[in-house]
Amino acid sequence: MQDLMAARSQMAVSLGFHIIFASIGMAMPFLMAVSHFRWLRTGKEVYRELTRAWSRGVAIFFAVGAVSGTALSFELGLLWPRFMEHAGAIIGMPFSWEGTAFFLEAIALGLFLYGWNRIPPWIHWAIGVGVGVSGVLSGIFVVCANAWMNSPAGFTWVDGHAIDIDPWKAMFNAGWKAQATHMILAAFASTGFAVGGLHAFLLLRRPGSAFHREALKIALAIGAVAALIQPLSGDRLAKGTAVRQPLKLAAMESLFHSENGAPLIIGGWPDAEEKRVRYGIPIPLMLSFLAYEDFGARVKGLEEFPEQDWPPLLPVHGAFQIMVGAGTAMAGVGTLFLYSAFRRRRWLDHPRFLLLLTAATPLGFIALEAGWTVTEVGRQPWIIYGIMRTRDAVTPMPGLVYPFLAFSAVYLFLAIVVAWLMLRHIRAVEKDYPSAAGHA
Repeated sequence: MQDLMAARSQMAVSLGFHIIFASIGMAMPFLMAVSHFRWLRTGKEVYRELTRAWSRGVAIFFAVGAVSGTALSFELGLLWPRFMEHAGAIIGMPFSWEGTAFFLEAIALGLFLYGWNRIPPWIHWAIGVGVGVSGVLSGIFVVCANAWMNSPAGFTWVDGHAIDIDPWKAMFNAGWKAQATHMILAAFASTGFAVGGLHAFLLLRRPGSAFHREALKIALAIGAVAALIQPLSGDRLAKGTAVRQPLKLAAMESLFHSENGAPLIIGGWPDAEEKRVRYGIPIPLMLSFLAYEDFGARVKGLEEFPEQDWPPLLPVHGAFQIMVGAGTAMAGVGTLFLYSAFRRRRWLDHPRFLLLLTAATPLGFIALEAGWTVTEVGRQPWIIYGIMRTRDAVTPMPGLVYPFLAFSAVYLFLAIVVAWLMLRHIRAVEKDYPSAAGHA
């Protein structure tokens, strides 16, 4: 049991670290492409400076993401050999396509970085867009594999082995569209708010800076739109979860008893012994409506499933509440930003508004981490939902706590290196680009 927890913890740390860089890799190139497009259309130097500065940031995050992603691929084979033995032939296709997209992204990024003044301007811009497109495709292919773990398809399971394998049905399973859409929107929302919040902070330090003001407008425009669309995507994903993984939905809401017209619980502390949620705020009938578009629909509770199949309730319920809370806050801040951009432009220079945008910087990544906790922990105790338990997939090698500690130390070191590189990059930007330190 200790080795199982060590293996799961190592994957949790690795995924939690890598998902940040994967999300930035999907969204940041498009921010860069927007500023590049504006430079080509307007000729304003501030957009050229911004594009070059953001491209260097993309390169930093891409390099660290490549390292952490490579570590994850090794961990899948080393920590979960029995999973890969059965699943490799089924989900090998999305992983191979993800590798292809990754290499295309690396090639496009290299061409973009070294193509300044060497490649025709609009072709150069198209290559930058290609960096983002390949990054998004890479993310979609990985999510397809993860969606398969939640919605297994494309095979027949007989006597502990998969036969009649159809990789296409496995890849394009029932859950891939909703999960991929939710992930892509989360990447754009979290990256947009993080980049916009950073430039809001720098604009507080450098009032009137055209560089930081334009960066703030581009990043938060994209982040705000994604944050406002995200609840629609989440609603679709939740409806699919109600059909395909009713136990996960019950754990997310800590719904212990099946009900017609089930309430939506806001907050609270699940008490498994007393089979109730302490301190929660119920909204009558709302869970039934959100899950089945029927206020009187019956929602299955935890009582209908064997208790040994329950996922850990507190982490799943708590992470779901954090995700929804952070997402709601982002939607609210995003609405204020869009209102300011069209009706109250002077707000973008007001210190209190900039402080609000700065405070919203981590919200997207908080929601992102919480959402992946719901997805992964909510599937437990299954590694392939309803087919293979996690404990049956872990390597029999003892002493897994030591590689867990070693990998955790490596990720901590990488985080420190990234923070140092970004701080150095920000200082270089304010030194090298006049509009970053000057006045509009």
